Amino acid sequence: MTLHIRDFRPADAEAAADAYQAGRGHLFMTPQGVLWTATNAEAGQHFRLLLAELDGRVAGSARVTVHTDSSVPGQGSANVSVLPAARGRGAGRALLAAAEQHLTAHGVTTVHSWVDDTPEALAFAGARGYRKGRQAHFARLDLTGELRPVPALPPGVELRTVASFAADPSPIYRLDVAGTEDEPGEVDAAGQEYESWLEEVWRHPEQDHELATVALVDGVPAAFSAVRTDGATRYWSAFTTTAAAFRGRGLAKLAKTDSLHRARAAGLTQAYTNNDDSNAPMLAVNAWLGYEICASEWQFTREPTG
Repeated sequence: MTLHIRDFRPADAEAAADAYQAGRGHLFMTPQGVLWTATNAEAGQHFRLLLAELDGRVAGSARVTVHTDSSVPGQGSANVSVLPAARGRGAGRALLAAAEQHLTAHGVTTVHSWVDDTPEALAFAGARGYRKGRQAHFARLDLTGELRPVPALPPGVELRTVASFAADPSPIYRLDVAGTEDEPGEVDAAGQEYESWLEEVWRHPEQDHELATVALVDGVPAAFSAVRTDGATRYWSAFTTTAAAFRGRGLAKLAKTDSLHRARAAGLTQAYTNNDDSNAPMLAVNAWLGYEICASEWQFTREPTG
């Protein structure tokens, strides 16, 4: 057996997407999305997509980045995935070691990693000195079944697509960044510059602005539900948030319900979402919509010694 760790090349896009998704039906990553992420990350993130080759074939990947948007310096992440048939052959261990070496070389003192809630994955992380932290859940909704109707719009509330903001996406940027700063997690978000957001988020090829919905109150964008799709059948709820001044009015529920109806009308059949275990409001919205938890993951943390 020959094991080799190397950097991603554009020709690897399909294999890298497969290594991420295999055995994890609740996730999707398109080759176009892989290539976009690998080539459009902000320079300060020192992003690397590492691949493990076993006998000349891609068997796993590690997505490695420095968190430049954190107010606490020295934060980074290394998320490793290996094809089910290739596990137990050292690929994950080698990927993680290479990822940690890269991060420490760029000043990272705390590495975060999301780990599947399976005995094997949890044991792998624990054996390498990672400490279990917060939990998150994936949930699935069958779009071919009956959907909740879009609730009646309160006075002054209007629903639009995110695509209607194509000429000036800055209102969506402000909602997105403010909501991200409120997200639960060990790594806080100190904000992302507008131009960086345009490149990394708005123009990402998996974003579907026609299926994403914005709720406006008296003409002011107050909540939105962002959407990514695989271009075929699967819908991913990328982020749903409400501006602080408008919370408690059911606007996130309105936006997400409308978006799901748009998705079904467009021919998508499966919807997925992900929420932190402590995010009770969104977990309640998703339960109301009919989502059912289908998988979970844990965030693990370690301080590598270099």
